[in-house]
Amino acid sequence: MAKIDLSRRLVPDELWELTAPLLPRSTSRPQGGGTAPVDERAVFAAVVYVLMSGCAWRYLADSFGVSPATAHRRFTAWTEAGLWRRLHRAELDELGARGEVDGTSAIVDAASVQAKRGAR
Repeated sequence: MAKIDLSRRLVPDELWELTAPLLPRSTSRPQGGGTAPVDERAVFAAVVYVLMSGCAWRYLADSFGVSPATAHRRFTAWTEAGLWRRLHRAELDELGARGEVDGTSAIVDAASVQAKRGAR
C-alpha cells in the first residue's frame, strides 16, 4: 500500500499519462534469464525521488519495490534515449495548449570566460 501511495504522490496520474508513452520499450535479454519485469511507474517514481531528493542510488528505499540497480539502469537507459528532453518538450506543449505558458519574457543565464590568446 505504501508503494502505491508514494508512487502516486511523486508521479501524479497527469504526469504518468504524459510520461508513459515516451518511455523506451525494454527489450528482453538475448541470453535469457534476469528478473521478472517491474512496474514502470514504480521505477519512474524511484528515479524521480532520487533526482528530487539527492539520495544516493544505493540508499533507495525498499518501499519503491524497485532495486537501486534497476532504478539506476533505467535512468541511464532513459537518459541515453533522450527521455528527459522529450518529456520536457511534451510538458511545455501540454502547458502551451492550456494557455499556461507565457513566452513573452525569459531569463538567460550565461557565464563568460576569457578566451586564451592563440586558442582555437
